[in-house]
Amino acid sequence: MTELQKRILSSLVIVPVVLLCLWFGGWAYRVLVLLVMVGIVWEGETLLGQPMKSLRGALLLLWPLCGGLIAIKGQWFAAFYLLVSSVLFGRRACGPVLVAMLGGFSLLWLRGRPDGFWETFFVIFAVIASDSCAYATGRLIGGPKLAPAISPGKTISGSLGGIVGAVILGGLVGHWSGHGWSFSACLTGGVIAVAAQAGDLLESAFKRRLGVKDSGRLIPGHGGLLDRLDALLLAAPVAAILALMAGEGPFWQLFR
Repeated sequence: MTELQKRILSSLVIVPVVLLCLWFGGWAYRVLVLLVMVGIVWEGETLLGQPMKSLRGALLLLWPLCGGLIAIKGQWFAAFYLLVSSVLFGRRACGPVLVAMLGGFSLLWLRGRPDGFWETFFVIFAVIASDSCAYATGRLIGGPKLAPAISPGKTISGSLGGIVGAVILGGLVGHWSGHGWSFSACLTGGVIAVAAQAGDLLESAFKRRLGVKDSGRLIPGHGGLLDRLDALLLAAPVAAILALMAGEGPFWQLFR
């Protein structure tokens, strides 16, 4: 079986599971986010050479789990206090914990908002649209590299194609949600795409510095959780910031 076939089969399993958890919300969605947070810390700390089968490793995994459970209870001040206090693990080890908790907190908070399903759907699928369209456009058009020293395979044409894809997806989600077509939703899709691509490049730089190709082998054809969720881990906090600025309405109406 080729890597592309593995990638497609994995996606056919993962996407429906994510959609179902997102649709049902509640503990189905929360458990999924908690598992992902713990998995990201495991992968990140393993790449950094942390001894995960030790008391320190157990604490590193418990940190995002406890933080997520506190956030689910609505104790956001305490949750962010725990997030910030992860610096106690040291400058190197706290990185994966901070990234996992910030991304996870953002996804939990967005889903709990009045338009939480559509807002979370918007973020996740704007990221998917950006990634898919960037890949397709880059393969079809090619051209100058976006950041050859970090990720030699990424092109400027691919980046622009990804942004266009997310812009279109943003407009569609705004319409599907019942809030109608809007330039603001399209613009927000573009903003999410830029954040997603920045997250992708940051993770590529992290792996290049460590001299590894994939963050793990959990997902056949895709690599590890960090390989698949790097874009979302930055896009979700950006969406959460937009939501804070937008107030009660959907965050994509901020630029009206």
